[in-house]
Amino acid sequence: MRRYITLLVGATASLVLVAFLAPLAFLVRDVAATRALGAATVRAHSLAPMVATGDRKTVEITLQHAQTGAYPLTVLWPDGTTSGTPAPRDAAVRLAERGRSITVVVAGGQEILVAVLGGTHGPAVVRSFVSDAQLGSGVGRAWTILALLGVGLLAVSLLLADWLARSLVRRITTLAHLSHRLSRGDLKARVRPGGPLEIRDVGVGLNHLATRISDLLTRERESAADLSHRLRTPLTVLRLETESLRDPKEARRIGHQADILEWTVTELINDMRRPSRPGPPRCDAVAVVSGRVAFWSVLAEEQHRSIHLSVPEQPVLVEVGAMELSACLDALLTNVFDHTPEGVTLAVTLEQPDGTARLIISDNGPGFGGRDPLPRGVSTAGSTGLGLDIVRRTAEASGGSVHLGASPEGGAEVIVHLGTPTGPP
Repeated sequence: MRRYITLLVGATASLVLVAFLAPLAFLVRDVAATRALGAATVRAHSLAPMVATGDRKTVEITLQHAQTGAYPLTVLWPDGTTSGTPAPRDAAVRLAERGRSITVVVAGGQEILVAVLGGTHGPAVVRSFVSDAQLGSGVGRAWTILALLGVGLLAVSLLLADWLARSLVRRITTLAHLSHRLSRGDLKARVRPGGPLEIRDVGVGLNHLATRISDLLTRERESAADLSHRLRTPLTVLRLETESLRDPKEARRIGHQADILEWTVTELINDMRRPSRPGPPRCDAVAVVSGRVAFWSVLAEEQHRSIHLSVPEQPVLVEVGAMELSACLDALLTNVFDHTPEGVTLAVTLEQPDGTARLIISDNGPGFGGRDPLPRGVSTAGSTGLGLDIVRRTAEASGGSVHLGASPEGGAEVIVHLGTPTGPP
């Protein structure tokens, strides 16, 4: 935009300067020619009264002094003789001898012929000559000054246009940065309105929009947190009912499920009350995966399952929040526990090949049975069918993907590719 504004002003200024300076240049040329011709005419007419007396001696003395001037003078007498600078008797001279003063364009300049009447031997002619160089005297210098003036004015207009365009572009760029910060979740971002009225209105509108979005998200966050908090009452009742069970094994199993539900609700409340953070969410996948596998190991031990965990020794940062990654892994492990018989082993592997993060959940159960379990809300086992959809959305939000297949043991295998950070945290 800055370049376009500068080019537009430059083109407009160029047209204005050409429209102004071109006629002025021609006017300067005409004024110079008129001035030279006027001076030569005055010299010729000043000699005419002396020529009319017929005193050639006096005329010749006067011409000797006059030839030192810029314009040569010649007197063509009626008897065919001349005084002063030699000049031919051409058709223009013969026309002037008839009593008509004229100015004629000849090779190399212009000649001014003044007819002098009243002589004893007939009319005489006073001739003054103005060369082309004299006609254009000072024109070149004047044109150079005009050209420099035009270039200077054009340069000043371009500098002013660039300054104005830079000011506009800077404010528009600031608005663009604000919109990008808002899109990344930085709802505290604001801009100081300024500049032209239209740009100022856009800045005020973006500030109001950011405030409105923040208010709406806060309201929705509080509503979701309050709704989640209401779940604590049935959880308390469920825990009391669990403690009244006579079978200790069944009580531990149901109590463990209540613990999982309570942890999920607690994390949901904390996440809802946590303010929005600028930039994409990130977490250490090693810590999250290790923690969730340790959490699920209690239930696995009760069902006589073995969980093989393999994670790198160094942290693995992924473009997923800890809450989202935990929910993703919980959904995958829940599927294994719900859809495979007790005693089926499973493996949880986190690896980072070629700088990318890959989470692999595999088991030696019956597998997917040739169906596609990814469609949202579709299930053949009495569940909601949202588990793998949560996994898919988590992976895609980080810039990754999900692949389903068969494990080496013949069971199901889910490979979740997670995006890794490319810049500073």
